[in-house]
Amino acid sequence: MIEAATPPLPSRLDRMRGLLPGLIATIVVALAATYLSDHYNAPSMVFALLLGMALNTLPGEPRYAPGIALSARTLLRISVALLGLRITFAQVGDLGWSTAAMVVCAVPLTIGFGWVLSKLTGVGGRFGVLSGGAVGICGASAAMAIAAAWPRKDSERDTVVVIACITSLSTMAMLAYPAIGGWLGLDAVAAGRFFGGSIHDVAQVVGAGYSQSPQAGDTATVVKLMRVAMLLPVVVAITLLAARGRKAGDGEARVTPLPGFLIGFVALAFVNGMGWVPGPVTSVLTELSRWLLLISVAALGMKTSAKDIMEVGRAAIALVVAETAFIAVFVLGWIELVG
Repeated sequence: MIEAATPPLPSRLDRMRGLLPGLIATIVVALAATYLSDHYNAPSMVFALLLGMALNTLPGEPRYAPGIALSARTLLRISVALLGLRITFAQVGDLGWSTAAMVVCAVPLTIGFGWVLSKLTGVGGRFGVLSGGAVGICGASAAMAIAAAWPRKDSERDTVVVIACITSLSTMAMLAYPAIGGWLGLDAVAAGRFFGGSIHDVAQVVGAGYSQSPQAGDTATVVKLMRVAMLLPVVVAITLLAARGRKAGDGEARVTPLPGFLIGFVALAFVNGMGWVPGPVTSVLTELSRWLLLISVAALGMKTSAKDIMEVGRAAIALVVAETAFIAVFVLGWIELVG
């Protein structure tokens, strides 16, 4: 009897060893970014990008390239899938139809606004969708998910630019929006809806909300998670449209109609929504998602140079600022006019 040949164990170990140098490099950058963030009270994403860009020669070395590629792609997809654990059905229903309708309207309108404005300014429709999705949904996580679902030649450069803008603007919003809410006389629930509906990253939403009151913080967190839930339909729609518009032989990476990380996102959101995941497990996996995302951002920074970013131009940065202003005005208008 002839047994089926299996790959020898040493070759598999060699492949794993080949990933270690690059993987360790991205982990070290993530740890350094976290240390600097804790000591200088600034977003860890920004430090991960800057430190990664300072090491942008590493992907050109065969020893480091495989591990960095793994961090930028595979670990990214795992971190996005784990975001599903942040969503529960009870949270989505607690604030009523008006808040849910506000989120459902704000996200696609922000993406549409970004797409139209990007066409008018010549930045490119894809960049408008990428930045609009990041502003409208959940910041860096959404940017990386959209980039993974709609790959193209300049995906990594565009994603780094969007993340750099998003993290900076999110920190500014965390500091400015509580003052705006106080000036407008918003109560705790309305302020929480404003923060959760318009600030980009979860950490800054939490910071803005709880800086005002526990009730505002709780409300802001729930509204933000409702926006995170929009990641699935938006990325599925973008994936299907990109797959339809791309020919198999056009020389660019092909788009999978439904990427595996989205299936994982749906499965984990459903399981968590049904209450089948113990709280401690959810906490551990959510923290793991945060670390994997930070490692992925470090890897993207390594694969991008300052020259690449400068090629995008000021119009791209102005576009992200305009999208940020758009969703803030829309959410405030909804709260004041609809309730």
